[in-house]
Amino acid sequence: MQPSGGPTVWIDDWHAIIRRGMATCLGAEGFQVVGESAGLQPPPDPTRLDVLVFEAEATIVRRAVRLVDGTPARLVATVRSPDEGLLYDAIEAGVAAVLLHAELSPATLVATVRSVVGGSATLPRAVLPRLLEHAAHASRSSSGGLTAREREVLRLLAEGEDTRDIAGALCFSERTVKNIVHDVLMKLNCRNRAHAVALATRQGVI
Repeated sequence: MQPSGGPTVWIDDWHAIIRRGMATCLGAEGFQVVGESAGLQPPPDPTRLDVLVFEAEATIVRRAVRLVDGTPARLVATVRSPDEGLLYDAIEAGVAAVLLHAELSPATLVATVRSVVGGSATLPRAVLPRLLEHAAHASRSSSGGLTAREREVLRLLAEGEDTRDIAGALCFSERTVKNIVHDVLMKLNCRNRAHAVALATRQGVI
């Protein structure tokens, strides 16, 4: 949604000074900063947002993705330490853009959020080669090129968890879990969940 005041943005970061600085920069460029949080507490209402800018940690990425699932809101992750695994999982989960804290500037923040509002996705040029290498390594080292979250869903399936239990454990929606399971079945060329679990267990994937 984009009311007359400009695109709506929620800012999440553990440091209040950083939140306030980002809010000031975006507000000066016509964005409406409708709220702030730390660790997604309090949680924003994604139906009121165009963009959620959040500090990326493994559990927070999952919560952010689940929060905006099924809404038009888009995600921009800020990262303090450019861990390839975290970045790869964030992008795989649907984050539209990544900003490194070490390279964060008012101009970069505004340009990135504006680009995301316009429907684009952006990544720091410095981390792109490492992300591509991480993706290639993940593809080589896992059966069928399964991602980390696909292997985690398989592991929970092997433990007897159903779709609802897995969604709760991983902070995903049930629809997201079903989509992941579908992708796993396609990648492993399996008939059903039991077949996928058996094959993954035999090949040491889980």
